[in-house]
Amino acid sequence: MVTDTYRHKGLRKKLVDLLKEKGIKSEEVLKAIGNVPRHVFFEAAFVEKAYQDIAFPIGAGQTISRPHTVAFQTELLNLKRDEKVLEIGTGCGYQTMVLIEMGVKVFTIERQKELYDRTHKYLPSLGYNAKFIYGDGYKGLPIFAPFDKIIITAGAPTIPNDLLAQLKVGGLMVIPIGDKVQIMTLLEKKSPKHFEKTEFGEFKFVPLLERKEWGE
Repeated sequence: MVTDTYRHKGLRKKLVDLLKEKGIKSEEVLKAIGNVPRHVFFEAAFVEKAYQDIAFPIGAGQTISRPHTVAFQTELLNLKRDEKVLEIGTGCGYQTMVLIEMGVKVFTIERQKELYDRTHKYLPSLGYNAKFIYGDGYKGLPIFAPFDKIIITAGAPTIPNDLLAQLKVGGLMVIPIGDKVQIMTLLEKKSPKHFEKTEFGEFKFVPLLERKEWGE
């Protein structure tokens, strides 16, 4: 059972107001951020940090992304209710919860066994249901393709071809591309072989590990 007090809700409202100041315009995205209890990923002593616009360690060498980053990527996806969305990098599940709040069907892959074991049980216990997969994000989920939207929540040195193939024509992919610093990139699939690319400045993510490094 999640404890979600007036204090938590008040802190979330302040976070939403901050995200508006930082340029997030989508009312649907702001409402989703305002609904998700981000503090469930934090120990009680750090509850104030839960609603600050900061990343925070979550174990297995990973972090929970800044709320602004989550909101920014989600806004770029231009989600419509009931769309099929592939998320690469479940992490703790915060981005997953925001996507579910947007009313889409989420398929999410995590390659860190520790995080997968925790999240695929924890999120449904909070009422957030998705298709959770332990696997290689570079390979995507061809069995469930095509997807309306694809979101990558780790820094990728290049765009995985398997993921491009699994995006439907007319679909959107949001991916941070680069090594130490990433450029947030939006790809629109205009035809089976043609993509329109738009870049949105620098962000910093943990790396999406190369396929050859994948394993438990």
